[in-house]
Amino acid sequence: MRWRKGRRSSNVEDRRGEPSPGGGGGGLGGGLGNLLALAPFLLRSKKGWLILLALAALYYFGGNLFSGSRHSEPPSLGPESQTAPGTQAGPEDEVAQFVSVVLADTEDTWGNLFQQAGSQYVTPKLVLYNDAVRSACGLSTAAVGPFYCPGDAKVYLDLSFLNELKQLGAPGDFAFAYVIAHEVGHHVQNLMGTSEKVQQARMRADKVTANRLSVMLELQADCFAGVWAFYAHRDRNMLEPGDIEEGLRAAAAVGDDRLQRRTGHVVSPDAFTHGSAEQRAYWFKQGFTTGDVNKCNTFAALAGQ
Repeated sequence: MRWRKGRRSSNVEDRRGEPSPGGGGGGLGGGLGNLLALAPFLLRSKKGWLILLALAALYYFGGNLFSGSRHSEPPSLGPESQTAPGTQAGPEDEVAQFVSVVLADTEDTWGNLFQQAGSQYVTPKLVLYNDAVRSACGLSTAAVGPFYCPGDAKVYLDLSFLNELKQLGAPGDFAFAYVIAHEVGHHVQNLMGTSEKVQQARMRADKVTANRLSVMLELQADCFAGVWAFYAHRDRNMLEPGDIEEGLRAAAAVGDDRLQRRTGHVVSPDAFTHGSAEQRAYWFKQGFTTGDVNKCNTFAALAGQ
């Protein structure tokens, strides 16, 4: 991507380096007091001793014991996007700058589209964090991946997810940009009132139907990410050859069917919450090729299937 000359957003909230939320308990919620309260029960068996040691390690070191490898190396956008020789920015700083430029570009795209529709776009905040973060949606660890919280209208992003994308077979700066644009797409849905309507419908539905509604919502966010890419390319010439292919690979890599296979599970469409690899790539491409928000009505397109 041609991003270095792009405008940087003032809506990035950097919480990296802050103490782990919850008093050092790494999401346990009760900290040392709860650990001590559990001790008499856990010490009664050998298995209890092991659990107590694990909890003590989690309290002492903070964070998520199962995500330690996420930060084994700093995230990098790849050799084509490295910081120029002689500058002082480290890899994480460069990625943070990239995130800021992509966020600013989504602001420009959606600001114009909302204005054309006779409305006003309210920009979201994007929170950078390490390991764990507290939002209006509760306490989350980096293991959940990037997410949008409608309660505070913020996108939450641990930069180590860039390394996970590479492990999923979706490297590249535009793959990461797609992820950011997808989460901003959820913000657009929130402003439109779509998210609330879907949430209300899911609460009244059975599990399979609720999952299907979730898939429709996620695929629409993929399509909105494609709409952003359309304008980033047409109006600001940000995309380079191969970028859209990176986005399509990223969309497919996080398809429910691929993730189910990756974790050793049998593919179960009724359990999908985000859509298959094919669906996710299709709807991202739909947004990119049309640049038309009205072509992102996944609810109408999928309702009869």
